[in-house]
Amino acid sequence: MLVRWLLAALHLLAYGFALASILRRTWSLRRASVPAALRSVFRSDSRWGISALVLIVTGLMRAFGGFEKGADYYLHEPLFHVKITLLVLILILEVPTMLGLIRWRASIRNGAPPDLRKARTYARFSVVQTVLLVLMVFAATGMARGIGLPAGVV
Repeated sequence: MLVRWLLAALHLLAYGFALASILRRTWSLRRASVPAALRSVFRSDSRWGISALVLIVTGLMRAFGGFEKGADYYLHEPLFHVKITLLVLILILEVPTMLGLIRWRASIRNGAPPDLRKARTYARFSVVQTVLLVLMVFAATGMARGIGLPAGVV
């Protein structure tokens, strides 16, 4: 019981930290016109990555680790499929941004100025990811309330 509660709390807290981090990264990317501005981008990106990892790990543990209702419940829950689809979309959008930020970090490490022309594009990807993350919260809370299940299943 205690582990279930702690996992649920960590999972919910990770949503909050993820939202704050992705919003901060978006804000920082919009202002990234010179390499000196990248410190905030890198810091918020690291926080976004850590919170996303916590979200994924706690989510997997809750869904498939025997701590909650069980895999059979989640695999037959329509909103769970929505939530996972949203997660996959977030991860797909993360790839170009992640690769770009890795290149920027490498450039700075090598003493070369990074090419910041795609900063605004990465910021737009982050905006979309923010919306998808909020939609994940709606799917999660809908699941918790039995929305999307046939009558009598909850």
